[in-house]
Amino acid sequence: MKNFTTVLKIAPAFLLASTMIHAQTKDSITKEKKIEEVVLIGYGKQKKADLTGSISSITSKDFNGGAATADQLIVGKTPGVQITGNSGAPGSGSTIRVRGGSSFINNDPLIVIDGVPIDFNSLSGATNPLSLINPNDIETFDILKDASSAAIYGNRASNGVILITTKKGTTGKFKVNFNTNFSVSTKMGNVDVLDADQFRSFVDTYGTATQKTYLGTANTNWQNQIYQQAWGTDNNVAFSGGVKGLPYRVSLGYNEQNGIVRTNEFRRTSLGLNFSPKFFDNHLTVNGNFKGTFSENRFPDTGAIGASIYFDPTQPIYSGNSNYGGYYEWLDSASATGLNVNGTKNPLGLLYGKRDISSVFRIIPSLQLDYKLHFLPDLKLTVLGSYDYAKSDGSVNTYKDYALGIGTLGSYRSYSQEIKVKLFESYLSYAKNITAIDTNVDVVAGYAYQDRHTITPEAPTYYGNGQKTDFSTPGDTQRTLLSFYARGIFTIANKYIINGSVRRDGSSTFWNGNKDHLWGNFPAVSVAWKINEESFLKNVSSINSLKIRAGWGKTGQQETNKDYAAFGSYSYSNSSTSQYQFGNNFYTLLRPDVYNPNLVWETTTTKNIGLDFGILNNRINGSVDYFDKKSENLISLVPTWAGDLNNFNVKNVGIIANKGFEANLNLVPIKKDNITWDVNFNATKFTPKVTSLSQFVDASYKIYGGGITGINNYIQATSVGKPINSFYVYQQVYDSNGKPLEGVYVDRNGDGKSTEDDKYFYKSPTPDVILGFSTKVSVKNWEFSTALRAVLGNYVYNNSASNSSIANIQANNFLSNTNASILNTQFAVTQLFSDMFIEDASFLRMDNFTIGYNAGEFMGKGTNLRVNAMAQNVFVITKYKGIDPEVFGGIDNGFYQRPKVYSVGFNFQF
Repeated sequence: MKNFTTVLKIAPAFLLASTMIHAQTKDSITKEKKIEEVVLIGYGKQKKADLTGSISSITSKDFNGGAATADQLIVGKTPGVQITGNSGAPGSGSTIRVRGGSSFINNDPLIVIDGVPIDFNSLSGATNPLSLINPNDIETFDILKDASSAAIYGNRASNGVILITTKKGTTGKFKVNFNTNFSVSTKMGNVDVLDADQFRSFVDTYGTATQKTYLGTANTNWQNQIYQQAWGTDNNVAFSGGVKGLPYRVSLGYNEQNGIVRTNEFRRTSLGLNFSPKFFDNHLTVNGNFKGTFSENRFPDTGAIGASIYFDPTQPIYSGNSNYGGYYEWLDSASATGLNVNGTKNPLGLLYGKRDISSVFRIIPSLQLDYKLHFLPDLKLTVLGSYDYAKSDGSVNTYKDYALGIGTLGSYRSYSQEIKVKLFESYLSYAKNITAIDTNVDVVAGYAYQDRHTITPEAPTYYGNGQKTDFSTPGDTQRTLLSFYARGIFTIANKYIINGSVRRDGSSTFWNGNKDHLWGNFPAVSVAWKINEESFLKNVSSINSLKIRAGWGKTGQQETNKDYAAFGSYSYSNSSTSQYQFGNNFYTLLRPDVYNPNLVWETTTTKNIGLDFGILNNRINGSVDYFDKKSENLISLVPTWAGDLNNFNVKNVGIIANKGFEANLNLVPIKKDNITWDVNFNATKFTPKVTSLSQFVDASYKIYGGGITGINNYIQATSVGKPINSFYVYQQVYDSNGKPLEGVYVDRNGDGKSTEDDKYFYKSPTPDVILGFSTKVSVKNWEFSTALRAVLGNYVYNNSASNSSIANIQANNFLSNTNASILNTQFAVTQLFSDMFIEDASFLRMDNFTIGYNAGEFMGKGTNLRVNAMAQNVFVITKYKGIDPEVFGGIDNGFYQRPKVYSVGFNFQF
């Protein structure tokens, strides 16, 4: 594979690094002091050398530069964690997967910020739940990947747990840190469509006499018209210090960014506050945190992205009159509005004829008390309380004089939503080194309560012609979690470590009128052997650490995409097709919802075995893990029996198996007074497959997904024995010259006919392997760093190419552009389900490149100035024919592309 060969070109760096380390080790090994790295493990901390589970820790010194959101800080930094941007829009979120997906409903990890599990269910008008936290306030990420480490969080830990710790104040001199960053963003490129001259030639060749008369004389690149250079700024100031034993840190941030698609804007104002005083001779520690954000968005009409691909390039931007906002539109004299209702709308008219805005306010105050009992200091009581409040307001306004508003005299819709989450936790922890048996004991036991209340008012759409439509159902829903948990860690002779935990969770999701399915139990156990502490290795100075780990555990999943999936409920019949007519009036009714009283917890059992190592004074260190995950009682929406209240219901339907490995390698080839070189490699491989389905569906049943062009067209399916969301397509037949034969597919079942039964499972978006590489070189006051990722063996459905045909160009009373692939295929009609449109989307991407200079004490002692120049999304090497091969879900149907970002930043410390 071409891309794989490119990636392998970095291998000589490893050989060079090893040689340089060996040459320097003898001089440096006696100079450096061993530093015990401590990581979060959930309800406590542990030395990294004593971990029994698979946990990755990334600190601020290793973060990606220029990140606008928290998730971007760690892209490509750790094995087993795949982060894919959902959109190139500023402030948009990412999809995070820890060791791949193991569920049909939800595969998002649990996020815990400063001990508070954060609710990341979608909020109307919000682009990214992680935009709650300013990236400049984050100190560390600790990622719990296997069940033995994550099971202490039980009910939502099946997809891993990400613990985020923010920066804290310290006692001492008052300090001010100010960061400012200025950036410009540009598009990656354009979809390969016919230009104006190619389009004229194509219509002249294949079009009718009438269709040829529709051709214009302009040469318009519509994609260039909707995109722009986007400017942005990110400013943050933090004040920290200590006043009479009261350490504090206050941070303020303001981020403003325009999108590369016109009319797209994002602004975020954030406030962070932390204080951590100690009382009673340091027996009582108070940790107070406050996080608040206010974000404003203007969303573009993303339909303009598709319209810019298909709008006739021979037509002008403007019509020369004031109709439809002055933009050129396809007309039809027979239409009541004068517009061709089937014609592609002018991309700029779509953008400027609509105003879609939202504002989101969110605060999370929390207070944690840690009290070491005076009569027994080894025993500590921790009490944590928090309140997560989010409020969104938005409106969508289409203007009456533009194409979208013609016929209805425009429209207006306003909406809002409130989410209130209360949390209370209390736990006891006991840590004691029992010298008589040479064993360190660390025990935790506690209780947690979390309640989520969501209020969604009715949000009808009002038209200027007096009509009203209401397809939004008002809601007032609540979900409660109760948990009891315990964990014990026993370190014997500093060699053998045993870790056991159990969590018992109750969720109102499974409440069905009795307690049959309410509770779930999630145990875990893991062990580790520090081989380097054995007598036969303890005196080998070149081996700093060598540890074998093994673990087993169960975690839970309660997401159902339905608030009362197991309990009977009613909803409003807001749709005009389901209201009751009495005379000329229609009335909203309450209708019973389908539910499943037998619904139970989805559980994932994980086995993990790993090896940690560090040699040559830890100048070479890393880890290797193998995992085996099995998710049972999968929750999914499946067909119901005839006569039920709905055609589909939420049920437990099957099993997903996911096996894989991870590897992480850190190198320090050079470490001298004036020069340091750090290198990181990581690799991940996993393959999730459905291994069985339950009695509720037939063994050959397919769960369809991946919507494409057309109504109810799906290009993906999940079935027993196949990777999740595999492409389900026909096998294309080619002539002797390699040209695809239109509508000719392999008769795979041998019945002599081309039918749906000839479709087969072909490739999937799941990659064969994910590779990460990052390096940082410091030379005196200069610093150079970069991060690259390679994703190999993943495939993407190119919906722009598949939608190209002569018939699509020769539309009724208008013309439509198409993908340039039509010059090769010359298909008369679209062949959406041909496997020729499933393309190898392997890629090598440079995520960022940074040059930094530390100017030192620019205003006297205690001050410092650092200057950074950064580039993000620098290049992509791929065979994929679309703009960007990194499409989450594997369907490329005109998504908002990721921009290239160039920025310069200044950091001032006083």
